[in-house]
Amino acid sequence: MTARITDVLTDNAPSVYLYGSVALDDFQFGWSDIDILVLTGRQITTEQAARLLRLRRELTEREPDDPYFRLFEGGMLRLSAFLTGAPDTVVYWGTSGERITDRFAFDSFCKTELLDNGLLLYGADVRGQIRRPTFDELRTDVERHYRTIREHGGKTGKSIYSFGWLLDISRCLYTLRTGKIIAKTKAGEWALENGLCPDAAALQTARRVRKDPLQFEKNQALRQYAENLGSMIQAYAEQLEEALYGPTI
Repeated sequence: MTARITDVLTDNAPSVYLYGSVALDDFQFGWSDIDILVLTGRQITTEQAARLLRLRRELTEREPDDPYFRLFEGGMLRLSAFLTGAPDTVVYWGTSGERITDRFAFDSFCKTELLDNGLLLYGADVRGQIRRPTFDELRTDVERHYRTIREHGGKTGKSIYSFGWLLDISRCLYTLRTGKIIAKTKAGEWALENGLCPDAAALQTARRVRKDPLQFEKNQALRQYAENLGSMIQAYAEQLEEALYGPTI
């Protein structure tokens, strides 16, 4: 994938990074994405953007037995636009498809992961130009995660991926306590060691499911368990609320 991307961007001085679960040694097939970031010295042209837009799909169609091409996600844009937030030609690959846009959102969690654990796959390492997020910025993104959990984490359905909410909460708690980013599986283990989750058994199950999601995907008993997980997620979210705003009087 790196070779194909850099072939398109040969004249743009690209730097290609791998970050996220793969770089944190927490990639689990059936659960995780492969997160990449491509920063260029020169603006991506309309022709290049069109080629990059099709690339993930073309590789998947050309090699249908390779399950990994479709898992690549991330943005490709000029370094200066990434640093300043200015509009630019941006190629974005996401879960719902590919698009060309003019901005790329990269939160403080991702930026910290990139700086601390990201792997340079190609080009010059330009991370020295990227400002490290402050604790206040990390806290703001934890608040955003908290609001999402409150809004969507109460109705889980029978999806085993609902267990991921418990790991998300654990990771947010870890960040608030340490100012650092940790892999979600390790965050779950840390939360268990510190007795933070009101239902340790649910969090232990979340760890097991994330470590081997394909094994559990069709487990009917576990899917039924997941369907009734909403109240547990909200109870754990109360721990995150207290960490953010203090105890409720």
